[in-house]
Amino acid sequence: MIPLAQLEIRDRTDDESCVADNGFCPDWIVNNFADRYTEPLVEHIVLVVMSVTIGFAIAFTLALLAHRRRWLAGPVTAITGALYTIPSIAALLLLLPITGFGRTTAIIVLVAYTQVILFRNIAGGLNGVPVDAKDAARGMGLTERQLLWRVELPLALPEVLAGLRIATTSTVNLATFAFFAGAGGLGAAIFSDITFRSNVVVAGGLAVLLAAVCDVLILTLQRLATPWRRAAA
Repeated sequence: MIPLAQLEIRDRTDDESCVADNGFCPDWIVNNFADRYTEPLVEHIVLVVMSVTIGFAIAFTLALLAHRRRWLAGPVTAITGALYTIPSIAALLLLLPITGFGRTTAIIVLVAYTQVILFRNIAGGLNGVPVDAKDAARGMGLTERQLLWRVELPLALPEVLAGLRIATTSTVNLATFAFFAGAGGLGAAIFSDITFRSNVVVAGGLAVLLAAVCDVLILTLQRLATPWRRAAA
C-alpha cells in the first residue's frame, strides 16, 4: 500500500506538471474555481442584465413611437442597424476618451447592440397583429390605448420575447469583450491566461452555460405568457 504522504506528493506533482504543460487539469479547476471565476461570472451577469434591461426599455419606447408615427420606423431602423455594424472592440475603444474606463462604457456599447434586434422584433410584432383583431376590438369600444395594451401587445408578445432571447444571448457573447473597457466579466478571466487550456475551458464554458440558462429562462417565460399558443399546438 502506498503511504498517504506519497500519494499527496504524486498528486501535487502531476497537477503541477499539468499546469506547466498548459493542459486540462481537473484538480486545478476544483481548487481554483471559487476564487478565480465567481467574481468574473457575477460581473458578467450584471453587465448582461443591466444592458438588456436598459436596451429593452429604450427599444420598447422607440417601437411604440414608431407604431404610432409610422415615419419614424425607417430612420430608427437605419440608425440601429448602423450601430450594429460597428465592431464591438472598436466601439469600446472609441468611447473610452468620452465615458472613461469602466462598466459605463461597456454598458453603453452593449445597449447599442441590443437595439437593432429588440426594436425590429417589437415593431414587427406590433405590425403583425391581424387587422381583424384590431377592428373587432374597436367595434367593442376600446380606445387606442386600450387596444395597444389589451390586444396588440399580448398578440405581439411571442415575437417580442423571441427578440429578447436573441438579444440576451448575443449580449452574453459580446460582454466577453467588456474587459477591454475595464468592465471585467468572463472575458477578463479568459484572456488573463489564454494559453492555459483549463482556464479557457472553464471561463468559456461558463459564458456558454450562462447564455444557455438565459435562453431557457426566457423561453420558459414565453411559454407561460402565451398559453394560447400551447393550446393551439
